[in-house]
Amino acid sequence: MLAYWRFYWPLALIGVGMVLSVQFQNATLARYPDAVTELAVLALSYGVFSFFNAALQFIAQLSNVYARSPQAMARSWRFVVMASIVIMLPLAIIASTDGGQWFISSIFSIDGALTQRVSEYLTLLCPLILLNGQRHYFSGLLVQAKLTGWSTLINFVYLGVVVAALVTGLALALKPAYVVVGAEVLGVLVMLALLLWARYTLYNPPLVLEHEDVGYRELLSFFIPVSTTGVMFALSRPILFAFVARTPDGIANIAALRVAFDFSMIFQQAANQFRHFFISFGFDDLPTKRRFMMVVCLGITVIMLVFALTPLHQWIWGDLMGLPKDVIAIAQSATLIMCLMPAIIIYRNYYHGHLMMVRKTGGMAYGSMLRVLGIYACGQLFFSLGLLNHISATFILILGFVIEAAIARSTSARAGRLEKS
Repeated sequence: MLAYWRFYWPLALIGVGMVLSVQFQNATLARYPDAVTELAVLALSYGVFSFFNAALQFIAQLSNVYARSPQAMARSWRFVVMASIVIMLPLAIIASTDGGQWFISSIFSIDGALTQRVSEYLTLLCPLILLNGQRHYFSGLLVQAKLTGWSTLINFVYLGVVVAALVTGLALALKPAYVVVGAEVLGVLVMLALLLWARYTLYNPPLVLEHEDVGYRELLSFFIPVSTTGVMFALSRPILFAFVARTPDGIANIAALRVAFDFSMIFQQAANQFRHFFISFGFDDLPTKRRFMMVVCLGITVIMLVFALTPLHQWIWGDLMGLPKDVIAIAQSATLIMCLMPAIIIYRNYYHGHLMMVRKTGGMAYGSMLRVLGIYACGQLFFSLGLLNHISATFILILGFVIEAAIARSTSARAGRLEKS
């Protein structure tokens, strides 16, 4: 249990560091005139961007699994570069063409002025696809070498750079898009430089070399299902927001739901690190591993409940971040419901870890697609019945992850039953 904790807690902090930067983005935009609109534009922009960026989320697992010999490391790195370029191109087309703007306007039912602002964000965000691909790849190498403490330190340096850049941009009264995206790009550049330093000074390859003859076909067969899983996750919010945008006060509800979902992502990211946990430690001694996961789940949930049920949320969102009162009230209600999420995510990732270990990642993609279909169907149903609001929208999001967890368990059983406790 102690060995697991020493490995896990730096990874959990990595998730916290990355998602905290989003909280500072929200806080920065809250200080601009018409903060609700600024937050909504950011939510819609990142909803589209995340659809493409999420395809890269499992690159760290890919490098952890496959980059275990010089040949495999070189081949997997080239694969990541090519995949990043392919993923970036459609985003660039959406951001820079009239057809792309029509698509954005139609999906979210927003006017021309808001569409232009979303397109501006997307244009600035395009280079982040290439940078994030490299960031994930080298982060996976550090986790593979169990250098998770260094990974955490580098992530908090990234957070410091982002916060400093946001404060500077706000002080200079720069355009919101330049401030938010510029801060993130600068942070990722610094982070990538530190990851490269760690790769060439601290990283030690595995003692037993593996995958020396890995080909691009095998890398692609691993990557496509897990990238589909990431893309489906990124689709969850935009699909939900597309329905919410059609309701009364839709823009205000989207702004508040972004705040609540972004805060919940701090804890969801901590739960997601269990994917690395099983790749590194395997599936032996499952009773101890399950007890460890339950302890972590309980801790995460308690922290979320304390935040949502005490004046702490008002102090952070109101006094520190300066969010409008109506946004805070909606975000607090949604966050309380999102306290159900850590248990669902950890349960799902228990089976995701198994599917990646046996390299049967197709089951992950299947579950994620059914999650999105479930969210779409429920969103359509509740909207048509006039029952869609911030409360029902949050429950719909959670229901989607329940569906995915059930499918992950089923496909994991078919791929090869886990050792019985």
